[in-house]
Amino acid sequence: MGGTGLTQPIVTLSEAQAYVRIETGEEEAILAGLIRTASAICESFLNQAVILRDFVLELRASSSWSQVPVMPVQAISKVELVSSEGVVSALPAIGYAVDVDPGGGGWVRLTSNAGGRMRISGTVGMAAGQNDVPEPIRQGVLRLVAHLFASRDGGSDAPPAAVTALWRPYRRMRLS
Repeated sequence: MGGTGLTQPIVTLSEAQAYVRIETGEEEAILAGLIRTASAICESFLNQAVILRDFVLELRASSSWSQVPVMPVQAISKVELVSSEGVVSALPAIGYAVDVDPGGGGWVRLTSNAGGRMRISGTVGMAAGQNDVPEPIRQGVLRLVAHLFASRDGGSDAPPAAVTALWRPYRRMRLS
């Protein structure tokens, strides 16, 4: 998800080791990378950030409502103006309006028309930490890690259907 920094691992290394039945630490680095990959694939499929994290992104400055392209937004903490020369200037609280709707959509607008871009900062994600992630999402990530681990030497490229079946109820479709 653009502007949200690195995807946070959705499961721990020890959970993945137990799931794929690795008892020694010889392949921990490979498994850690597969956890990051599976977590990023999960977020891409869901169209939302799973573990809470900060975001900073830029949108065209407008006095019309603009939707923040990351979800689910927990908070919008700062809106700044970025000139065409790249100079960032703070906006007073009366210079913009923000809203976070019940579905986690974030919205921003300037109260007066100004050119350039707006830089928006805030927090995005559906769960505070790994233990707060819904279990079907966690199980899907573990299954995908196991699949990637087993097929790392040229096995099947398609993830198991059970993974997407576990994630589908949490998927957000984007209408743009």
